[in-house]
Amino acid sequence: MLENLTPFLVHWGITALSLWVASHIFDGLKFDNASSLIISALLLGFANAIIKPLLIVLTLPLTLLTFGLFLLVINALMILLVAWLVKGFKVSSFWTAFFASIFIALLSLVIGSFVVTDNPATTLQMPRDGLWL
Repeated sequence: MLENLTPFLVHWGITALSLWVASHIFDGLKFDNASSLIISALLLGFANAIIKPLLIVLTLPLTLLTFGLFLLVINALMILLVAWLVKGFKVSSFWTAFFASIFIALLSLVIGSFVVTDNPATTLQMPRDGLWL
């Protein structure tokens, strides 16, 4: 059971760190205290895991029409939803959420690339015989 909990806690920590850094870069993104930051990171993870896929399916024609750029709008809406739900998390405008969501996604990707996991599903391995096909 602990092996399933560890990746979740690592991802939660990366999201919290990314939100914290974004709050120092973007003036319109504020946390009242550390508990609101931690709750926001947890809720953002749940929103991205549950609500975001539903929104992607519902807006698939618009996403295809905009060549996937509408996914950036969905990311911003997830941050606005979390800000609406968490009392100590404030986002000043849609555009702040839009650019902050891009920054958070990129920073999470960079930080996550440095985190070592033992999960074989996320590890790229060379084939034993040296042939890819």
